[in-house]
Amino acid sequence: MGLNEELQEALNNDRVTANETVLRQHSKDESYHTPNLPAIVVFPETADEVSEIMKIANKYHSPVVPFGFGSSLEGNVIPNKQDTITIDFSLMNKVLEVREQDFLVKVQPGVTRSQLNKELKKYGLFFSVDPGADATLGGMAATNASGTTAVRYGVMRDQVRDLEVVLADGTIIHTGNLAAKSSSGYHLNGIFVGSEGTLGCFTELTLKVYGIPEHTMAARASFDSVDDAVEAVVGILQAGVPVARVELVDEQSMKQMNLYSGTTYKEGPTLFLEFHGNEAGLNHDVEFTREIVLDKDCKEIKFETDTAARNRLWEARHNVAYAYIHGHPGKKQMVTDVCVPISELAGAVKEARLAIESSGLEGGVVGHVGDGNYHALIMIDPSNPADVNLAKQVNARIVNYALERGGTCTGEHGVGIGKQEYQEKEHGEALGVMQKIKQVLDPDNILNPNKIIKETSIETS
Repeated sequence: MGLNEELQEALNNDRVTANETVLRQHSKDESYHTPNLPAIVVFPETADEVSEIMKIANKYHSPVVPFGFGSSLEGNVIPNKQDTITIDFSLMNKVLEVREQDFLVKVQPGVTRSQLNKELKKYGLFFSVDPGADATLGGMAATNASGTTAVRYGVMRDQVRDLEVVLADGTIIHTGNLAAKSSSGYHLNGIFVGSEGTLGCFTELTLKVYGIPEHTMAARASFDSVDDAVEAVVGILQAGVPVARVELVDEQSMKQMNLYSGTTYKEGPTLFLEFHGNEAGLNHDVEFTREIVLDKDCKEIKFETDTAARNRLWEARHNVAYAYIHGHPGKKQMVTDVCVPISELAGAVKEARLAIESSGLEGGVVGHVGDGNYHALIMIDPSNPADVNLAKQVNARIVNYALERGGTCTGEHGVGIGKQEYQEKEHGEALGVMQKIKQVLDPDNILNPNKIIKETSIETS
């Protein structure tokens, strides 16, 4: 038997396919990076089946790429070898257990964020990480996703209590336990979360969840300058206000938002905020925030307590990327993703804005500014080499600015293909440690090869 025959025997014919349409669906993510077809796509239903797939792949030295929803933004799931097996986890989509008294939930990797929150609502709970896209939880853990609520609740790595992982040789391990803390052994959760499928395949996740807040209020605060907006954020954080979300949208992006969403928001640098808590505490936080932003020369602040108005506000914010795509037919979007210390944020956002304008390309800057993470949304024609080259120059300028100020080349999208070239500059000698971890766990380099760490680095290290 060959590779295909062994996979079909392990999974049954209907869950192993080389159908061209299916291959194309798994050849790309939502990034501008060039698609590349896998050789075969498999759809496991259990960890044991994933283990069998890995044993077969290991036997034939076939590359394996784990695939969730395909919403990644740096080419994280794009195959780069012709004989690649893509493992699609969409059939592993069950919420296995809700431990409401422990504020924990156990899920399979194909469960999406919205699916989980729909189930948790019955228990008065919610899962906090909100990257905007309705991504799978396995994919979110693979890239250490975060999003709008990270300023209060933390990023994906902060929510993972335990992972069930299938290693390159088919071994199944658990990286943690159900306890709230542990001083036992190495912190494997931290190693595997953010590994982008290069160290193992996640088949089960145990995650922290939270009680649904008694009251929620949103706000929109407009300023004349990015400096004033960022200073307001710093003031809010220094004052200890437990803000749940704080997002910055620049003037150009506000214009695109209004055109796309039909809103009439003031078109200047704007903070989108949200507060969670009990009624008395919330009222205090809101008034304190009002004083802080007005002291920072806020030109307009509007609070939304009505659920429909609050949802409309956040829907408009989440749709900024689509607003640019809708406003530039025929073009694709390059989305940068860097994170800097809060003290460097105002300068970084202005530098990003200047980089876009000097390139002649259309684009805007938005960010989860409560934790220093921001994005430039750059519109390009991917078939035009000049456009692509200009966008890469903008990206490089933004990334290097962040790295030179103690930041990182990616705050939440992951490395994938797009940020690979910055790994040595960011990590220095520590990159060699990462290479050794990769060699030990995946000696034949079959797990999502050429992502995060270049194959040549592994072979020569």
